Amino acid sequence: MLQYLIILLDDTSVSFCHYENKKTERRLIPLNDLKEGILFAMKQNLMVQFVYPAYELPESYQTVIESIDNHKIQPASFGNTDADVVVYTCREAISETGFIHKDGAAFVLRVNKEELFAGYTEILLLLKRLNRLTLVVTDIETFRKEDVERYGEIVSTFKKGIMEQFDGESIPQLNLLTDRVRLDKMNNCNAGVGNITLAPNGKFYICPAFYLEDEAEAAGNPVDGLDIPNKQLYKLNYAPLCRNCDAFHCKRCVWLNRKTTLEVNTPSHEQCVTAHLERNMSRMLLKELQAKGLFPGKEIKAIDYTDPFEVKERFQ
Repeated sequence: MLQYLIILLDDTSVSFCHYENKKTERRLIPLNDLKEGILFAMKQNLMVQFVYPAYELPESYQTVIESIDNHKIQPASFGNTDADVVVYTCREAISETGFIHKDGAAFVLRVNKEELFAGYTEILLLLKRLNRLTLVVTDIETFRKEDVERYGEIVSTFKKGIMEQFDGESIPQLNLLTDRVRLDKMNNCNAGVGNITLAPNGKFYICPAFYLEDEAEAAGNPVDGLDIPNKQLYKLNYAPLCRNCDAFHCKRCVWLNRKTTLEVNTPSHEQCVTAHLERNMSRMLLKELQAKGLFPGKEIKAIDYTDPFEVKERFQ
């Protein structure tokens, strides 16, 4: 069931997920298309998430944006304290001293494996200054065996850091580990099912990555409605491995799926293995938290695999 409409306000709007936005030429969504998108959201009772570029929008756009309840996703370089989600690069996050944004703002840190492997200790220190950090590794698909092993070591370090910073009441929130501790069902990205994207050309796309990759892959528009080819394939029930998986925190990125396996409902080995490393470390974190009296009765079961494809017969 559709719940969110993501509106890219400009071709240079910040990426908040795996995909890279390499566009540098500004292309602001026409004001009429913006209004049509908002009207569509109102009719469908959708929450709107506006994704901003790094420059100030004209006042006429700000007026239209505020005509509906919304969440704002902005790059840290925007310099606006009114964002609900602030997206940082690794360099910006490590050099930032204040993180002066409105109370309750979420922070997304996008890093590649080179930045993660070199700067994970600095990233861990960010948890001392933030209520919650969402870490997005942008090049998971390039991970090789040695990278996966290194990643496992870093996730273990994150787990230790969370416990060291735990003060007996509040738990530092890091999506890679603490999300799975709290979840009892899949909480994926749900692009194409729970959310859809309106691009600056006035057309719908499965997610921003689909638009940036190929504008010809439009899935309708606010006036004529949604038109998603093979839309059932984006649903969890049509993902044979994922529907039986309990790495509930995995984003199950359909764009990354298609990029690596050519199928939107089939994840890559790299995406599965890293998600299960996180899941297994979350299990260890849960046990340590339970020893301190938290999450009684919660269980993350032990498993003997990190890639469900290796034991696919169990999921049939």
